[in-house]
Amino acid sequence: MTYKAYHAVADTDTVKPVRKSSASIGVSYGTDALFFGRTGPIRYPFVSTDIIVNTKPGFFVYGSGLKVLGYKPLVDEIDVGGGYYYRLSKKYTGTISYTRFIFNKEANIIKSASSNDINWKNTFDWKFLRTSITADYLFGKSDDIFTTLTASKYYESKFSIFTDQDYLSITPAVSMILGTQNFVQRYTDDHNRKLEFDNITDKNIRARNSRFNALNYSLKFPLAYNTPHYTLEASYRYSIPVNVEGILQNRKESFFNLTFYYVFY
Repeated sequence: MTYKAYHAVADTDTVKPVRKSSASIGVSYGTDALFFGRTGPIRYPFVSTDIIVNTKPGFFVYGSGLKVLGYKPLVDEIDVGGGYYYRLSKKYTGTISYTRFIFNKEANIIKSASSNDINWKNTFDWKFLRTSITADYLFGKSDDIFTTLTASKYYESKFSIFTDQDYLSITPAVSMILGTQNFVQRYTDDHNRKLEFDNITDKNIRARNSRFNALNYSLKFPLAYNTPHYTLEASYRYSIPVNVEGILQNRKESFFNLTFYYVFY
């Protein structure tokens, strides 16, 4: 199976874990920064790097850095965190983790309105389908809760490409994000983005942002080339935001990501 890290980055799928001590280094490129179904007022293409260390008992630690292309800060964001992977049965697995977000004061991505994330994900493999439910509690500069529901199916090629140990895989997935969006208002305040409404309308928007609603529906198609130690993955996501409030006015959008990571056992 494709190597995947234990921990879950916000608004992404947790990867299939390898139950052994390991470390991985990865680099990714994305056409826009997406955070719990929301993007900034303009596109922010980015590159990111990740380092993850997994232990055989299931504990893991990780760190990552993100750079938005075309903007001044050398590094826009650094994340550090850790957690635990557990397996309750052959079909039922989960992770619980904590992540601290550290941002450059000049960072413009919408994620910069958050500071901390507690993530709890539970996954059940039905063989014909893999389903998961993820709960996130974000706190610090703004407080929000999210629930992400995902259904995916893993396919692996029965043939090799260049060697007898490589193969292709594809994992189409559909997901729905529900939650509050106080981080949108915090982002507006932090970046001095004035709403073109009177104070009454502004108060109404703040009240609606605190409601627990559906935020986003998405389709994802990741295609990966895999070897025992490294993976190269190209991914397409189609995002449909709903119940959008405030200045962002997110619309349907396509996202492309390219990721490479190497695993040391």
